[in-house]
Amino acid sequence: MVTEPPELKTGSEEKPRVLVVDDEYGPRESIAFTLATEFHVETAERAAEALARLKAAPYAVVVMDIRMPEMDGIRALEELRKIDPHVSVIMLTGYGTLHTAQQAMVGGANQYLRKPPDIAELVEAVRKQAAAARLRRQQAEMVRRTEEMNRALKGEIEQNEPHIWQGRASVELVHDLNNPLTVVIGYAALLAEEARAVAAQDPGRGRKMQEYAALVEKAAEYCHHLSENWRQGARKPAEYQRLDLVRVVNDVKQVIFFGNLAIRVGGVPTAPIRGSAFELMRIFQNLFKNALEAGARQLDLEIVPQDAAYAVTLRDDGAGMTPDALKRALRGGFTSKATGTGLGLNICRHLLGAHGASMEIESAPGRGTTVRMIFPAARE
Repeated sequence: MVTEPPELKTGSEEKPRVLVVDDEYGPRESIAFTLATEFHVETAERAAEALARLKAAPYAVVVMDIRMPEMDGIRALEELRKIDPHVSVIMLTGYGTLHTAQQAMVGGANQYLRKPPDIAELVEAVRKQAAAARLRRQQAEMVRRTEEMNRALKGEIEQNEPHIWQGRASVELVHDLNNPLTVVIGYAALLAEEARAVAAQDPGRGRKMQEYAALVEKAAEYCHHLSENWRQGARKPAEYQRLDLVRVVNDVKQVIFFGNLAIRVGGVPTAPIRGSAFELMRIFQNLFKNALEAGARQLDLEIVPQDAAYAVTLRDDGAGMTPDALKRALRGGFTSKATGTGLGLNICRHLLGAHGASMEIESAPGRGTTVRMIFPAARE
């Protein structure tokens, strides 16, 4: 059965699609009626029917009862995630099934509500989960497009050897823009949600919106620098100034990697050097990204004084590399990733050299990788 609400659009966007799955007619239609004014709602009385609908079209949210005949909500959730990893799932649990609901959260549900749900709580939950699903799809689409661009550019490089330098520069641009652009899209979506809360005069969420805005601004500024660097090419060298290397590293962690707890920064509280903040951000962006993509669960970066310089050591517990793979990676053009460009370490070497810094790398399969860099300290 399909519950078709009247046509309604918010601006230029269609209403989010919601699928209500419950074998009981009364609760199912009651929930559908409650959500119909704000969402495009469809219903299914069996898990198998719901899975068939998900295969046919994407939904923003699935509201599903845990207890159903033939296939219960836990099993249905497992099959549902194979079809669509981005859709939000809200599980409905009756009295005495709280433990089962908690199992559902572990199995991939996004939220659970007691049955019958409070109307206001239900609408707010669906609204929140629809926004979260939209954000996940935007980020996944951004990653997909970037990977397609990488593949296309790598193909052009192979086919147009005489113009290899230009093709490699294009790949480098996409390589560097990938992470910050994803961040901009993610935080922009979060800002849109927080703006609605600010309109309701909620001071707490207003402060949160300001925090997101500051992060978006930093990421956008970084993207602007990269595009300007591409536009001007080698005609204008980067402007060097006195800056704090510790602050640069923490900015990369917070802005590019969402404050990832796997990245730990230690050592001295400040490390004044001379250089370009954006060029240094490119170095640490590439090093962190390479380690995480190699399966590292922990990255430890330490900055300590060393004579008239600062020694930076980055250790990870990733897969590591053989001596031959490390040699080829440092030379550039080699990657073990299907969508990689092989330019990351080559970019780091080039930018470190421009800053008068050195780099050494130790790595072994199954033992992770250690990168050591020496930066000249800024003169007083």
